[in-house]
Amino acid sequence: MSDMRGLPLDTLLMRTFLEVVERASFVAAAERLALTPSAVSGHIKRLEETSGAALLIRTTRSVELTKSGTILYTYAKNILDLEREARAKLRGSPLRGHLRIGASEDFASTWLPQALRQFHSEHPATTFELKVGITLDLLREQDQGRLDLVFGKQCSPIQAAGELLWEEPLIWTFAADKQLDPAQPLPLALFPEPCVYRETATTALNQADRKWRIVFESSSMAGCVSAAQAGLAATVLAQSQSRDGLRQLGCDEGFPKLPPARFYAFVGAETPASVSMIAAARLIGHHRHFRPQGLPPRS
Repeated sequence: MSDMRGLPLDTLLMRTFLEVVERASFVAAAERLALTPSAVSGHIKRLEETSGAALLIRTTRSVELTKSGTILYTYAKNILDLEREARAKLRGSPLRGHLRIGASEDFASTWLPQALRQFHSEHPATTFELKVGITLDLLREQDQGRLDLVFGKQCSPIQAAGELLWEEPLIWTFAADKQLDPAQPLPLALFPEPCVYRETATTALNQADRKWRIVFESSSMAGCVSAAQAGLAATVLAQSQSRDGLRQLGCDEGFPKLPPARFYAFVGAETPASVSMIAAARLIGHHRHFRPQGLPPRS
């Protein structure tokens, strides 16, 4: 690489880099940015020259992040969020008014309080309205104009206009002091349909040809966790949501590996307040060292 490491990182190049990573495709990124694929390749090459490191491994079928690429991805997200917020403030749009937020229960009970605290410390004039529910239902309400911003989860990459915040492992959990009978169908505690955790768990068990039965249903994550802690049933959680009284069930006990849980922000209409709120949520993932996106780094 030519020695361009003394030059500042160009936000235009970083924006192209983010599009390539999040769409896992140079062609798709080019369509999104209204550029040619060769122009996108040129942007990535210049960014690699400026950063002094290889950022992507590109094959005929996939695009993978290198270790340096993963590091830059996190910083580029934060840098561009700050740039958008600065532009909004310079346009004279005050961070005040009423922000209507929808959040899946796991997000609302675990990470949203921290994000709200961070946001409110910077923008105390803004007021909030919160609705907790299933991501799919919340997105319907957003389409009807009832919510400005939705924080929700998926267990597979999505095509909707969601902004991926982070991903983390999805795990099987059960009471720490009890054992499951391998000769019996696996008892499960799950959310009612539609639920991405439920679908992911039952699909994985079916593919592994393991028998199962639902013995406990609750529209509350706390309910499913209580059933698991009591030894009534196993349940699935994002790894960071595991707690005292639970243990992780692994492949050695016959449990299939689950795809990662991915947490997204869905914006109805972008405003300075929604941009700043998303930045506050992403900061949580950065502090907790969650993976910032869905492409595995090359070891």
